[in-house]
Amino acid sequence: MAQTEIAQSISRTPAPSAFRKAGPGGFITSWRNFLFIIIAVAALAYGWRVTQVDFVSLVVNLPKSERIFTGLMQPDVIAQTYEMRQVQAPLQVGGVEAGRESRTEIPGGGSLVVSPSPIQPNQPLSITVTGAAPNSDLNLILVDFNNTPRPIRRNEKTDASGNYTLSFPFPASVGLGAYQVRAETATATGSYRLSETFVTALDKMIETIFLALMGTFFALVVSVPLSFLGARNLMQGSRVGWTIYYLVRTLFNVLRSIETLILAVIMAVVVGLGPFAGVMAIVIHSIGAMGKLYSESIESIDPGPIEAITATGANRLQVVLFAVLPQVVPQFLSFTMYRWDINVRLSTVIGLVGGGGIGFILIQYINLLQWNQAATALWLIGIVVIVMDYASAIIREKLV
Repeated sequence: MAQTEIAQSISRTPAPSAFRKAGPGGFITSWRNFLFIIIAVAALAYGWRVTQVDFVSLVVNLPKSERIFTGLMQPDVIAQTYEMRQVQAPLQVGGVEAGRESRTEIPGGGSLVVSPSPIQPNQPLSITVTGAAPNSDLNLILVDFNNTPRPIRRNEKTDASGNYTLSFPFPASVGLGAYQVRAETATATGSYRLSETFVTALDKMIETIFLALMGTFFALVVSVPLSFLGARNLMQGSRVGWTIYYLVRTLFNVLRSIETLILAVIMAVVVGLGPFAGVMAIVIHSIGAMGKLYSESIESIDPGPIEAITATGANRLQVVLFAVLPQVVPQFLSFTMYRWDINVRLSTVIGLVGGGGIGFILIQYINLLQWNQAATALWLIGIVVIVMDYASAIIREKLV
């Protein structure tokens, strides 16, 4: 009995050749698979060459991006509130009168003194600010009789006592005449407010959401009727029906195949830069995408109600209204919400090519290397996309 069991066990043990044909060894020993591996390796090698992959350069140059990453981690959201004050003191350039002080009181305390006035070219000019708020930002500007400003000093600061003194030879290049020396002070009040960048980005983000909403709505209006003409189960049975079916499906495929960015560039040329170009780009692309989803949803419905209503002698419109629509409305709503979610993300990108929305200001911040401001827009985009994704998922779960 024991010998019989051993013999049966040996007979059930796979032969060594069977091991070679199983697992990775079996994959490699097949000449077709070996040829496939050779072709795949050759394709990867060629791709590495034509795409100029260089991970060494990436690692070596990574420190250059430190300023970018630092800026992206510090979005411009909160700004200090400053109290701005401005005062001017007259200055006469040229003249025969004896030089004297030109003094003007600063509202809230302090004074601006310019001496001497009149002044002659290359003569030392003294500008003194006293009694201003301590450690205030200070700009000094020379304003001519045409009210044209010319900076004297920018981004200066008053000392801990609120005083500031500047003395320099008056340039001979300044023509003779009556001028004003303007002092602009900015003092931090200790309170904070939302930064101008954040307010602008929030306004553009709202525009982006509604840009996607309008694009989705107009696409919905067009794609729903077309989707019934692109459903195989509704159009079969006649040559005319098949012809319409293939024409509509081809239209959906053509519209889906054109990227939204390309459509946004085209529409920006047609209707000009701005959100309307973005809306039209989303409409055109979404008609193809939504129409295909709707048509496939119609094709997957239960044929029983259609057969039952058709047996009563109902025409095609009655079949659609009473047998098809009740089955597809939840899917249509779900697909529409999902497409709106996608279009919100697309809207942030098409702004880069003039389609309006937050992408329009994002590309400006990047071109000006204003990484803190760019970070504000990027963080806002991320938050909105996450919220839209969760909201869309919850609504679709309720509908289907």
